[in-house]
Amino acid sequence: MKAATVCKAERCIWVPGPVIVGAGPSGLAVAACLKEKGVPSVVLERSHCIASLWQLKTYDRLHLHLPKQYCELPLMAFPSHFPKYPTKEQFVAYLEAYASRFDIRPVFDHTVVSAEYDERIRLWRVRTRGAEEDGVEYVSRWLVAATGENAEAAVPDIDGMGDFDGTIMHTSLYKSGDMFEGKKVLVVGCGNSGMEVCLDLCNHNARPYIVARDSVHILPREMLGFSTFGLSMWLLKWLPMRTVDSVLLLASRLMLGDTARFGLRRPHLGPLEIKSLYGKTPVLDVGTLARIKSGDIKVRPAIKRLTGHGAEFADGRLEDFDAIVLATGYKSNVPFWLKWMVESEQNRDPPKVDAIDPICHEPLDLVR
Repeated sequence: MKAATVCKAERCIWVPGPVIVGAGPSGLAVAACLKEKGVPSVVLERSHCIASLWQLKTYDRLHLHLPKQYCELPLMAFPSHFPKYPTKEQFVAYLEAYASRFDIRPVFDHTVVSAEYDERIRLWRVRTRGAEEDGVEYVSRWLVAATGENAEAAVPDIDGMGDFDGTIMHTSLYKSGDMFEGKKVLVVGCGNSGMEVCLDLCNHNARPYIVARDSVHILPREMLGFSTFGLSMWLLKWLPMRTVDSVLLLASRLMLGDTARFGLRRPHLGPLEIKSLYGKTPVLDVGTLARIKSGDIKVRPAIKRLTGHGAEFADGRLEDFDAIVLATGYKSNVPFWLKWMVESEQNRDPPKVDAIDPICHEPLDLVR
């Protein structure tokens, strides 16, 4: 059976299997699992490569924060010679080998501008905009949103941002600290990216400062020779979440000390409970905390406003900076392109986006 039939008169493509939006790890995994079941699919990717976030918007020193066995995709393990925490380049090479093994060929440079469930014909209409051609519409019974939670850079609106004379960049544009050698750099955000960017700046002889506006959990990446993540997952099989949180915090206090002494307050809720309730990931320390303790990285409170040469902080302190790096995370772009229904009753429940029918390989007639 053909994977798709072109409807030239309507400038649409009928897809007998699911349309998958996004050629990152999740999109590739879904496509591979479907193919193993004999189910065809079409993967749409707005960039020119797979895993575009990893290839185009990450810093050079990035490694997986979790051991490789927790990050591998279904049906294919990491090469045995890869280290416990693969590098960015190794992870991308693994994803490219994965796509090759399962013959996944995404439609590149096609940005999804809308995906609507048409109640009249009970089909999804997925409209794209290509780099060098007019829009194409893909029509299917199934839609898989695989763009993840990190599709778009989240840039905060800081008072006075337009007044700052130095460089301001989001971490999606940050590659290495070599361009900041000898400079005083303010890193806004104390999550995993902000902490690692500060460490990278230290290693390139910059003078980093980090803004810790909110409380944050910092955990050692490993405890007693085991990954903190793996140990947490094992303990959760036997103990309640809050008990596991207590174990993690006690071990972290013994290994890392009282982080509040350095301006890094811990939240009242435990790290696993916060992750469960709010999706906020704790920081897995890879050496940054030691540089904070030594004074190589200085912690500052929330920014009140930016000035022409630096920032004023919530404690009233004014300081000059050469550059600002926004480690303020990412957000999903799904709400911008996913629409529920066309010409349907608005009070109906929305269709399931991620459900895949095992019989989707059967041919269906496109209702016109």
